[in-house]
Amino acid sequence: MKAVALDGIVLGLQFGLLGVGMTLVYGLGGVLNLAYGQAAVLAALVVALSLAAGVPALVAAGAGLLVAAAGGVVLDRTLMQPVYRQRGEHRVLLGLLLTLGVAFVIDGLLIWRYPSGALRLEVGGEAVPILGVPMRVGSLWASGISLAVGAALVLFFRRTTLGRATRSVIQDEVGARLVGINPAAVRTLIFALSGALAGLVAETRSMTSPVSVTAGFDFTILALIVAVVGGLGSVAGAFLAGVLLGIVSTVSAFYIGQYITTIVLLAAAALTIVVRPRGLLGR
Repeated sequence: MKAVALDGIVLGLQFGLLGVGMTLVYGLGGVLNLAYGQAAVLAALVVALSLAAGVPALVAAGAGLLVAAAGGVVLDRTLMQPVYRQRGEHRVLLGLLLTLGVAFVIDGLLIWRYPSGALRLEVGGEAVPILGVPMRVGSLWASGISLAVGAALVLFFRRTTLGRATRSVIQDEVGARLVGINPAAVRTLIFALSGALAGLVAETRSMTSPVSVTAGFDFTILALIVAVVGGLGSVAGAFLAGVLLGIVSTVSAFYIGQYITTIVLLAAAALTIVVRPRGLLGR
């Protein structure tokens, strides 16, 4: 059981980062980005192709993050512009339709061009005992990177001027505009950050299991579940929900079976909506 829980924490930290990218975009723009998982897959494919071409691993990983971040910027500066001009449910619906269309287009192109494309980052080394449980080096690297990025995000939003500006736009866009903050520039930054986080999750995930070109919608569904359970717009809630759902996922896969894990996670999201509609840490 201890090994299952530790695997759940490793997975949950990745879930947390995945949820943060989704919830930030919703908090700033009121948009649920259904092409979010495709950004992760795109980054994974860039890394895989770069490695196959002989590019060093760190350079390839950086290229994957840059491509995913650039994709977020392009999406924000093009298709999202008419979405931002809408209000309320019209904004949400138009955003859903446009990003879903982008997701299908990217998915179709990748599967058509690279049907067997996948990324698996092999991290060598002997297993390291953690609380008496031998943990793979890849799992430890994935966890360490996720924790470091999570800590960096907390410092960014709490200690930096740009981070506080982002929080102010999430809380009150009109008030932020009155004190000289440009919400459009902040949204573009967050779309880039969201894409980079999706790419990072794909890269860390590939340290423990392969990430294929068909995994886009799986990433999107997981990000939505984590964001809903944690509370849309809450970064801390996304991390908390990610760890909890990661443990639930591994326990469910171990005792029930992998085939029913997604159903269990959806049930957890539904229960959260019924008991606490705003999520664990939502306001």
